Amino acid sequence: MELELWISLIILFAAGGLTPGPAVMLVIATSMRYGFRLALVSALGVCAANVLWITLAASGAGVLAKQFPVLFAGLKILGLLFILWLAWKTVTQPVDTHFEEEVVEVFGPDARRPPKYGRFVSLFFRGVGLQIANPNALVFFGGMLPTFFNVSAPVLQQAIVMIMTVTLTEMFGLTVYGAAARALAHKFSEPQFARYFYISAGIIMALSGMWAILSQIL
Repeated sequence: MELELWISLIILFAAGGLTPGPAVMLVIATSMRYGFRLALVSALGVCAANVLWITLAASGAGVLAKQFPVLFAGLKILGLLFILWLAWKTVTQPVDTHFEEEVVEVFGPDARRPPKYGRFVSLFFRGVGLQIANPNALVFFGGMLPTFFNVSAPVLQQAIVMIMTVTLTEMFGLTVYGAAARALAHKFSEPQFARYFYISAGIIMALSGMWAILSQIL
């Protein structure tokens, strides 16, 4: 994978993949209830599920790139349009002023009691299950990955780079969310902070997607 594509992938996922959603809420809630170390267990579960999604998306992209190059080129353009749509949705999404209260309710009425048996396994698979059951994850990876594939390079190597990049980027971001859980949960309930965050993330997503396409053309 070329350096330009790799950098744009990092930027895109840092901006889009780490915008507060179910995974971020789970990690913050786990940190607030059970502590930072157990929040990292949930984060690892989310990242493990992402590996599965990326592997499935890369397998399909590899077949299309080899057998239907014209169709794959069209998918790259659709991928860019999808990224631009995600950026617009991020910029215009309503601010959740009850984010902090919703975080507290993630684990339900028994949240104050850590799992009695296999708490590490329980929280890990909660992260896995949340991300696998998230329909947006398949759409996100399936729509995004073709934009970053170079058909002239081996697909397997690019898939490995993508898995490592996305995993490390998301793990870093979720670690930050877990470490500063209470402060961030409070900040995302503030309309002005949340609005500026979403606008900035959307703009970065759009620019990184366009950069990914232009770097393969120019």
